[in-house]
Amino acid sequence: MFTGIITDVGTVTSVQQAGDLRARITTVYDTDRIDIGASIACSGVCLTVVALGPDWFEVDISAETLSKTNIGGNAGWAEGSRVNLERALRVGDELGGHIVSGHVDGEAQVVSIIDEGDSTRILFEAPEALARFIAPKGSIALNGTSLTVNEVDGARFGVNLIPHTKEVTTWGGVAVGDRINLEVDTLARYVARLNEAG
Repeated sequence: MFTGIITDVGTVTSVQQAGDLRARITTVYDTDRIDIGASIACSGVCLTVVALGPDWFEVDISAETLSKTNIGGNAGWAEGSRVNLERALRVGDELGGHIVSGHVDGEAQVVSIIDEGDSTRILFEAPEALARFIAPKGSIALNGTSLTVNEVDGARFGVNLIPHTKEVTTWGGVAVGDRINLEVDTLARYVARLNEAG
């Protein structure tokens, strides 16, 4: 489990296709304190560490993960890609964002970016099947970042980014048309499921 509070921005230094896709990511994390098999959220995708070096770790990415996230495809991860990172939540850690599983539901697309004072309002379009789980003032994880939904209009929804968020994550480089990993709030998913059963 994760919180959606990004603690490092890593850089993809290599991507190799050999069965599954394998990526090497540099980090400021102390890799002596990371175990093989540990989970790290990489732009919101929970991935398992399979190899370690002094300032890097490697992860394998399955075809299923590639089909649901922005890691694959023409605009996917390549050498030099920047990635939001978060280590797994430990018992006793502060829960500063919201409960995030790292199981991406799909991709949202950036529709518009508007600066409002020092902050930035971003409008997204979600897949129709996920739109019903997104509510005004609810939580959402986008590229692994815990954010609050401002408004919802059908499949479109907006969030507001403060300068700090843009500085300590990859959000400072977002552009219209970008595809963003989206994980809906777990609570919203269960409430919707209970309503279906009722």
